[in-house]
Amino acid sequence: MVANGKKEIGSSSSSGRPLLRSCLDSLCGCHIDSSEYLEYDYSGGKQALPRIRAPGEYYIDTHNDDPWSFSFGTGEEKGIWMNSGDQAGSIMATLVWLLMTYSAVTVTSLSVTGGIPPILGMIYTLLCAMALACHAKTSLTDPGSVPRAAVPQEEQRRESPSHSMCGQCQTFKPPMSHHCRICNRCVSRMDHHCPWMNNCVGAANLKHFILFLIYTWTCAAYSLVLFGWNYFFCANEDCTFHNVVIHLVRAMTFLCVGAFLFTSSMLMNVTYGLMTGIGTIDRLKKKATNTMSQSDEEPIALKDVFGIAGFHTWPFPIDPVFDDYDRVMGYSTPQRLVREQQFMEQAAENGGMQ
Repeated sequence: MVANGKKEIGSSSSSGRPLLRSCLDSLCGCHIDSSEYLEYDYSGGKQALPRIRAPGEYYIDTHNDDPWSFSFGTGEEKGIWMNSGDQAGSIMATLVWLLMTYSAVTVTSLSVTGGIPPILGMIYTLLCAMALACHAKTSLTDPGSVPRAAVPQEEQRRESPSHSMCGQCQTFKPPMSHHCRICNRCVSRMDHHCPWMNNCVGAANLKHFILFLIYTWTCAAYSLVLFGWNYFFCANEDCTFHNVVIHLVRAMTFLCVGAFLFTSSMLMNVTYGLMTGIGTIDRLKKKATNTMSQSDEEPIALKDVFGIAGFHTWPFPIDPVFDDYDRVMGYSTPQRLVREQQFMEQAAENGGMQ
């Protein structure tokens, strides 16, 4: 949360362990002294407050608000996010893994039989592995569910005396959030519920979803180029496909064409959402009521999707580190506001209010 020039990163996903601290420091380039972490003191004593930083500096809140139970589900008390209530979604998500594995086996067979150079098969296998890793990360990541303790941010309270409430969750409903009847949770900046992911796509896992689309699109395009080159330019037996493998290639060609068209459409849909700031659900609602021309949403900055940890983290399915977690999610919690208030009170005592 931004307050008096200080920004909060990793406010609810950090565990406070030394290894994770060093990883966060190296990713964001903060290099904060260990004595300056805002950490809850479980011993019961009064903990010393970190120094007040100048505008633009970061602090890391290592307090973990997430549940530690080893349980699966979409409830707030569940330790691992997994949607198991939608049988159709589970089947479709499993089908993605089967089809990607089939394509990897087919291309590997081409490499083994000499149809394509081994290096090309290795590249395709790597792309498939990255696509499946992004798929797993999208499916098993909390998309930005709104907790029961959620409260409006200070700016939201100043702008409006009243706020939306979810009739299902009976909690504060942040702007651009929607209640998913499948996950049975309100999701911050929800774009849509994707059955292929068996999960919602929201503020917290949009990066992983985009990466999955990019890697899947690349796999489809890569395969079609390989097959097209062999069909049109192969003039000797060295590059001819084996008689058994060629049947796998024909089936895979149809799959690649469908995957290429589908992912292209989804990538354009996501790009439009980022450029306009309007998610898929909101766009459909506005089109149904003919209010698209009245939209005043701002474009979504890439740092609110991929984080501020550096460009080297963008291609990998690792959780983004946001410069202002509360702003991205659209809500805060009393626990985080109390910890933020500590900084404000210490700043007032030291005469360091900016």
